[in-house]
Amino acid sequence: MTPEGFERRNVLRGLVAAGCALYLAGCGKKPPSPSPMPGGDQTPAPAPYGMAPQPGEPSAAGATSGGTAGKMAQAAVQYQNHPSGEQSCSSCMHFIPETSTCKLVEGQVSPQGWCMIWAKKST
Repeated sequence: MTPEGFERRNVLRGLVAAGCALYLAGCGKKPPSPSPMPGGDQTPAPAPYGMAPQPGEPSAAGATSGGTAGKMAQAAVQYQNHPSGEQSCSSCMHFIPETSTCKLVEGQVSPQGWCMIWAKKST
């Protein structure tokens, strides 16, 4: 694969990661409750497939936790404390050096770390 192919893949990976973060940020919103049907069963229906569980409910995917809204768990992005080749958090567009955190991954991350949503920092 050419170097351009790797760069394109990383750009696409970054776009997918950003889209996932936006989707997960919107999942915390509570859907409007349906009005009860007259004379019908008053038991609330389960959330439709694909809807995020409400606060306090366990997450089936385990991608987020209640601690940080809109961020993904380190395990969900396969975060590791060491680089993958030349790719490391310090060279990623999502890394915030002042706080050693990531815009998309919850918790502290090492500048020498890496995860599967790594995207090259634009220069």
